[in-house]
Amino acid sequence: MNSENVSEDRHDKWLSIFKHEVEMAHHHNGWFTMDNCMHAFYEWGNLLTRENLNDWLAKYDVRSNKEITVALIMAGNIPLVGFHDLLSVLITGNKALVKLSSNDQKLIPLLIDYLKDIEPYFKDKVVFTKEKLGHYDAVIATGSNNTARYFEYYFSKKPNIIRKNRNSVAVLKGTETTAELTALGEDIFRYFGLGCRSVSKLFVPTEYDVDAFYKAIYPYSEIINHHKYANNYDYNKAVYLMSEFKILDNGFLVLKEDESYASPIASVFYEHYTDLEELRSRLIAEKEKIQCIVSSGFIEVEFTFGETQKPSLSDYADGIDTVEFLLRTS
Repeated sequence: MNSENVSEDRHDKWLSIFKHEVEMAHHHNGWFTMDNCMHAFYEWGNLLTRENLNDWLAKYDVRSNKEITVALIMAGNIPLVGFHDLLSVLITGNKALVKLSSNDQKLIPLLIDYLKDIEPYFKDKVVFTKEKLGHYDAVIATGSNNTARYFEYYFSKKPNIIRKNRNSVAVLKGTETTAELTALGEDIFRYFGLGCRSVSKLFVPTEYDVDAFYKAIYPYSEIINHHKYANNYDYNKAVYLMSEFKILDNGFLVLKEDESYASPIASVFYEHYTDLEELRSRLIAEKEKIQCIVSSGFIEVEFTFGETQKPSLSDYADGIDTVEFLLRTS
């Protein structure tokens, strides 16, 4: 058997394994649809090129790192959500002790098994555990605001990054094109709005034309055919109506005027503004609550419509440089 055939055999083997494990992931977690799982794999596949990796690491002195073991407590709200942390640990020459979310038990181990198969160097670099964490030198833990308080106390004696709830917002001026608003639908509906990079709040000018927004996002209307999403849509809409809240509705997304950032599934909060400068100052002051700002020419660090779920390698969660933290800790 020549090397080309070996390569083809490996490809076929792993293609079959990936299909099976993605199906199992969906059976385990109904939010992990084939479309969303494949989107996550596709985006990572585009990102992990030699050029991108070299550009990402160019500013760091990775070779000076001394190996440590890093405990990773991962979230499981969207497919592969913890992979960037794991990649950061491995690419800096460290070991990972991983505690997976109960919502995502399949996809991260699948990638690591594949990595070990193509590069034996990583064979002993990742350990998954369901038990109490053993020996480790540093911690990266992701959870809700409530669990973060527990993490901060429990891991206070170790170097740590503790991640809390964050949400993403869009600032609309009323001059957006239909194409821009349609792209915003990707920021809202990808992963059913479950990610911290998912837009859950709109800031709109007074007298904003909501009909233009609803027409533009109509291509995403098929999302209501997903039973878990539909159940949340029906429930949240009923709660709003019984509470006599004023809402807007197009049959698959509820808009509710609310000052909060975190909206329930199948709904997006909105808030009117009268002064862009005041809004900019407010969002800067509340930056620790916000992951992404989608806008055009509004603020220095902003995301183009439709791009929140396509972060670069240097787009760190919470704005905390994970690689710099790991190198400083070693």
